[in-house]
Parts: sequence; C-alpha cells; structure tokens
Amino acid sequence: MGLGFRNQRKKVKRENGMRNSSVDSMVEEDEVHKVPGRMFRNGSSNVASMCTRQGNKGTNNQDAMIVSENFGLRVDTVFCGVFDGHGPYGHMVSRRVRDSLPLKLSDHWEVNRASDSFLKAFKVMDNDLRVHPNIDCYNSGTTAVTLVKQGQDLIIGNVGDSRAILGTRDDDGTLTAVQLTVDLKPNLPRELQRIWQCGGRVVAKRKVARVYLPYSDFPGLAMARAFGDFCLKDFGVISDPDIYYRRLTKKDEFIVLASDGIWDVLSNKEVVDIVASAPSRSSAAQSLVESAVLAWRFKYPRKKSDDCSVVCLFLDSNPYNSRASNTKTKRTGHIGRCGPKIRK
Repeated sequence: MGLGFRNQRKKVKRENGMRNSSVDSMVEEDEVHKVPGRMFRNGSSNVASMCTRQGNKGTNNQDAMIVSENFGLRVDTVFCGVFDGHGPYGHMVSRRVRDSLPLKLSDHWEVNRASDSFLKAFKVMDNDLRVHPNIDCYNSGTTAVTLVKQGQDLIIGNVGDSRAILGTRDDDGTLTAVQLTVDLKPNLPRELQRIWQCGGRVVAKRKVARVYLPYSDFPGLAMARAFGDFCLKDFGVISDPDIYYRRLTKKDEFIVLASDGIWDVLSNKEVVDIVASAPSRSSAAQSLVESAVLAWRFKYPRKKSDDCSVVCLFLDSNPYNSRASNTKTKRTGHIGRCGPKIRK
C-alpha cells in the first residue's frame, strides 16, 4: 500500500469521524437542551435573553452560548457564557466547551475560592480537548467569556476577545456602560511579552495582530488566549482565564456577554443603549444582534460579516422595569468599577 493512499485513508477516516462527532453533538445538544433552566438557543427566560445569528464568513455558525439557572443546584446562582469558535472545526470546539465547561466549573465551584475554581475548570477543559478523539483542536479553538452570579457576587472568567459589559446607573441616574473584561489580543503588552518569551511571533496584517509559529506564517490566531489551538500552546497562547470579581448593587441593571461580531461594529455605549431601549427583556438580545447585522452592512458593505451572539443577563427582580428612564445614557470609556482582577 502506497504512502499517498494510506494518508488519504487517514484523511477520509478523520473527516468521517468529524462528521459523526458533529451528528452526535447535535443529538447530545437536543438532550441537554431539555434540562430545566438551561438555554442554548435563541430565546429568553425570566432573567436572561439570548440570540445568535450566523454571518457569511463560513458554512457554520461557530458561536455558541448558554444560560444555566440554578447552577450547581443553587437557586441563587446562574452561569452564562458566550463562545466564539475559530478554525476548521471551531463550531465543534465552541459547542463542546459550552456543554462541558459549566459541568466542570460546577464540580470545582467554591464561591470563596472562585479564582481557583475557574482556573481548575478551564485547565481540565483544555486538557479534555487535547485528547478528544473526534475533534481536531490542533488549529481550531474557541474564546470563552463566562460568568457566575451567586447572589450579589459576580465572578467572570475570560479567554480570547469576546467581551462582557455592565449597564449600571450613575449617582445622577444616568445609565452607563462599564466594560468588565479586557479583549485579550496578541498586541496587548503583557500578552505580547509572554508570546515572545515562548518563541511565538506576533505580526500585524491588515491592522490585525496575529500569532504565528516561529518559522511559519501559520496559523495567524487573532487572540492571545483560547481553548484548543494546540499548535500554539508551546509558543505563548494559553487557556488560563483572566478572572474578575464585582459585588453587585441596586444600581447595576444588566450584563451583556457577546462575541466580537458585536464589538467589531458597536461600541459599549451603543450596546447598552440598544438593550435598554428594547421593547421587552425577551427581545433585548435579538434587538442587539439585528442592530449589529445592520451595522456590518453599513460600515463594511464589501466585507463578510462575522457570527454574532449575545447573552443579556438582567440583574433586578422586576421584569417590567420602565424603559423610559433608560433613555438617559452616558458612556464610560474605562474598565474601572469592575472590582479587583483576581488573576491574570
């Protein structure tokens, strides 16, 4: 048997495995979706609204999202996450992380040791992807912007360039936007230094900083941290999350988690305004995604739009809060008020 034929057989077997895994994941997704308190698709509950829409860059929507109420069997706790996949099998990686990470975090969860809980869960998740038999994560991966709200404690774990922001009231009653996470791009000084020290390269192409192998123009990852992407894990790309803590107050109204398909075309202020002016909470995420789709067409008419995914988590207990008072808004351009960042 010739070497070329053997390689072709391996390629076909691997591709068939990927297809079978994709079918299996859809079956598993249908089963998990039936679990009470967990949402994976477009829809809403009493506390959250979520929406995703595929762009026109590829054949699959590579984004995934989740809202899990009664997280860890705790009635006062909710888990939310948005995952933006990339690479040939990014859609499979993002869905795998969406399905598995909440379970791993629940297994390790201690609110008084939230940083350790997030670090352990993210490490176990990445190791599971490394040895997964049916998902090729060598050149595929996903971001993860996740939160756990337990009572008035908010803990955020973030890898990649998805983002979390908060809609909160100033002392004068103005609704403002506060960015809760940092977009972990390769050209951030602390990220750049780590990648260089590990032998990776960061090169800006078309104004986008990307990570490459030392002696190859491959793969060109546009973020410094991610699940998967094991071709770059020895060269400075990591899956350790940035972790943030905030004690919520009555002035805090909602949190928005979204993939970069939203942030590439809408500012934090615009996102807060759109959510605050939505006709209802249940339509807030859909309104935001529709606004982003229109913004893509207007700002980049010749460019293919990215997938857009949003989770809106509402923090107060009144589902019929007045929208009229939300028309007074102001932008905040810093990442203050987020509380201490527990770990880099």
